[in-house]
Amino acid sequence: MNSKTRTAWLFLAPMLITLLLVAAWPLARTVWFSFTDANINNMADAKFVGWENYFGEYGLFNNPNHTDGFWQSDWGVAIVNTLKFSVVSVTLETLAGLGVAMLLNQEFKGRTLVRAAVLVPWAIPTIVSAKMWGWMLHDQFGIVNAILLDWGLIANKIAWTAEPAYALWTVVAVDVWKTTPFMALLILAALQTLPKDCYEAGKVDGVHPLRMFWKVTLPLISPALMVAVIFRLLDALRVFDLIFVLTSNNNSTMSMSGFVRREMVDNGYMGYGSAASTALFLIIGLATLTYMRLARGRQGADA
Repeated sequence: MNSKTRTAWLFLAPMLITLLLVAAWPLARTVWFSFTDANINNMADAKFVGWENYFGEYGLFNNPNHTDGFWQSDWGVAIVNTLKFSVVSVTLETLAGLGVAMLLNQEFKGRTLVRAAVLVPWAIPTIVSAKMWGWMLHDQFGIVNAILLDWGLIANKIAWTAEPAYALWTVVAVDVWKTTPFMALLILAALQTLPKDCYEAGKVDGVHPLRMFWKVTLPLISPALMVAVIFRLLDALRVFDLIFVLTSNNNSTMSMSGFVRREMVDNGYMGYGSAASTALFLIIGLATLTYMRLARGRQGADA
């Protein structure tokens, strides 16, 4: 090992040690607990039970309490809720963020002020925005019901965050409102780097703006778009705070992170909750790798 390599490792050592302490060690400990019968009251006396928490009689993926199948169990419902939330919210945020970024990329008076204003929803802490929307969506005193009633769009007040038919999609709407500015900011950064001579040549040749978007803009910003989607997908798959604040322990909206919290905190089943946490980690990793493979395959096909 030469001196440059030793120096590089020396500078990297503090970061690697910190990463080991705050990430690798807790993750390894969680994986270990998932193979034990650890309870919040007997952490020190936990016994190794192998795959019992995963595939045992009452494991995550084998629960006889639900004869209708795995997807009717609490864990199965939590997986479905999380995937629904992630796919719909990330798709809407990407489309809305792309539209907002295209508008903010145009030259107009007061553009700097508008850019700063657009970022306000994203800058508000999630808990604060969730409580704010919780009051606005209140079934008795919320302004949303009042406006919809005045406009004649609904006949009766709706409990947006309590009724199973509306709760999950209400959370999606609030998340789209909050996180679209984040997507717009990343996409706008990519738009700012595009060469202007391509668009000038297109104008001279009389190319329709829509065709320029599909053939020039979208292919050029696709790498940045892929990174933005991955960031949002990672965040959406581990969603907890927004759902918990708006709908509390509602089973119709419980996410995988909410399931982990319930088992560990409310029920005190550290082993079972750790198994769910480990499964969540693997599902997020698998979803991210699948998306990256599909995106890179499509980029290669387009090239």
